Amino acid sequence: MQIELDDRARAWRDAARRFALEELIPWEVEAELNEGRLPPEVRAKHKKRAIELGLSAMDVPAAYGGRAARIVDQVAAWEQLGMVTNALCWCFSEPHAWMFEACTPGQLEKYVLPLMTGKRKECYAITESESGSNVEIRTTAARSGGGYRLNGEKWYVTSANHADYLIVQGRLTEGPHAGSDSLFFVEKDRPGIELVRTPLFSHTFSDHHPVYRFNDVVVPEDQRLGPEGDGMRFSHAWFRRERLMIAARCCGAAARLIEEGTAFARERRIGDGVLADQQMIQAMLADSVTELWAARLITYEAAMAHDRGEDLKSLHARCSVAKLYASEAANRIADRVVQIFGGRGYMREFAAERFYRELRVDRIWEGTSEIQRLIIARALLKRGLDGM
Repeated sequence: MQIELDDRARAWRDAARRFALEELIPWEVEAELNEGRLPPEVRAKHKKRAIELGLSAMDVPAAYGGRAARIVDQVAAWEQLGMVTNALCWCFSEPHAWMFEACTPGQLEKYVLPLMTGKRKECYAITESESGSNVEIRTTAARSGGGYRLNGEKWYVTSANHADYLIVQGRLTEGPHAGSDSLFFVEKDRPGIELVRTPLFSHTFSDHHPVYRFNDVVVPEDQRLGPEGDGMRFSHAWFRRERLMIAARCCGAAARLIEEGTAFARERRIGDGVLADQQMIQAMLADSVTELWAARLITYEAAMAHDRGEDLKSLHARCSVAKLYASEAANRIADRVVQIFGGRGYMREFAAERFYRELRVDRIWEGTSEIQRLIIARALLKRGLDGM
């Protein structure tokens, strides 16, 4: 059940798979039982290895020392990394192609390229308590001298506890672009940044999702990304890619779940036979395989459409289809595999239990399933099936 890939994509897939199986997965249980944390030397080793493999440079143009990987290459890699629980595959930062459009040479040198080498770590401060999937930015960016003054509160600032700077989205309050959004690089130690709280979540990750408040945080103008008012355009580019990579990771998680559930069903003795002989178990596995195959076809076709340079609006819809289907399918597969494992499926030392908790958020972040349905439906109504 393999997607037909060329040598380049297979090389990315195989390298990521070895990294996941040999370096990351063996540490999952320790992470689970220690609030997501691993020994510092282990985390440093994982980060170093990811950088050596080029995973931190996949989306970076060759002119800047990156690997200039195609989207299909990146999907092939992230599918394999999706087999890993506890967000252990988040051990590296990854600059995105849109940054090289948005940023000045000075910003690239200071903020973006150091992500590729592991010298810096970013986090995104976009979501607010009143926004969620329906983006509503209330954090203000008011002109102040030679820059801006940020005021507001951001929720779910993922990986902020490991980061040294934030990318903050703020609403401009005056000038020709008043009411539109801009993105800003903000050093985490900037005066006026307040850590409000760090909520606990269902998953056990070392990367936290805290709430931050910005109290008259002064940001120089040269730390704004792109022209004034272009923040939402760059956010959309980030969402589009991340939705596709979420779909890829969900495919990897689903594949591991099916493989582990099948192996258990073959070995688990039931009377004179094994669990895999039971037709209801076979039906669960058959449904799971069918959904995984469909999710992979949708996801890889969306990736290949990017590499073919198809219409941006079409790509936006394709990414929503991929995220919607793959994330919901992976959740159904996780539920079935927990059921196949029985009581073992409810034990935290089993990957099925961890995926059951961890995959749930993939139906929420970077746009809920409901938002993806709206995007898909609107694309259909505006452009028809062929136009999608």
